Amino acid sequence: MAHTAIITGGSRGLGAAMAKKLGEMGYNVVLAFHSASSQKLTEEVAAEIEEKYGVETLIVRADVSMFEECEKLVQATIDRFGDKVSVLVNNAGITNNCNWIDITPDQYQRVIATNLLSFMHMTHLVLPYMVNHSSKEDQCNIVNISSVGGLTGVINQADYCASKAGVIGMSRALALEYAGKGIRVNCIAPGMIMTDMLRGVNQDELNALAATIPEGYIGGVEDIADAMEYLLNANYVTGQVVSPNGGFVMQ
Repeated sequence: MAHTAIITGGSRGLGAAMAKKLGEMGYNVVLAFHSASSQKLTEEVAAEIEEKYGVETLIVRADVSMFEECEKLVQATIDRFGDKVSVLVNNAGITNNCNWIDITPDQYQRVIATNLLSFMHMTHLVLPYMVNHSSKEDQCNIVNISSVGGLTGVINQADYCASKAGVIGMSRALALEYAGKGIRVNCIAPGMIMTDMLRGVNQDELNALAATIPEGYIGGVEDIADAMEYLLNANYVTGQVVSPNGGFVMQ
């Protein structure tokens, strides 16, 4: 019987790539999305996963910045696939890209709620469905998506960087707490990755961005999906930050 994985922010970009990789690895995949405009994209990702890999999917609309919405998402998962969750990928994220004088409290609180509190909510709710089923031979995994912004500062991204640094701290603490209990917790901190945001940049700006990366090019969403696959298979790795960034940030 296929194991179950939940991924938040699964409609596009990094989330869609990781969701497809989970399907390829044989997991039933629960894809969470937020806005109504993302529903069709999420349905398309789910359909592709089912057609290509023969696993089952479930899509759930939820604002994971809110605890009650996370409860709804987890309950829908348990109702559909049973009371074991093997993988949780906390991926939902937003950014403001605003200087700290002009930003409003509502704006930065929303970033913290989506990028950090949602990870806490989901982990809090999913862990009971891991603790009772995990073992050294059949481990459960939590993969939290941070950013190079959590490792270094980025102009006009103070709230975003704070949220992503918080994700790393939370992950390391939970990795220690659940080490030896069959649950591993790790982070991926992507660098510059070709997503919808970068596709909207003009070619000259894109080339200038690529020139700042030692490897000389901007990464693809598959690089992040591959990092996730590695972490799910790496039984001796926990509490770590894997950062596919082309050498842009070295730790």
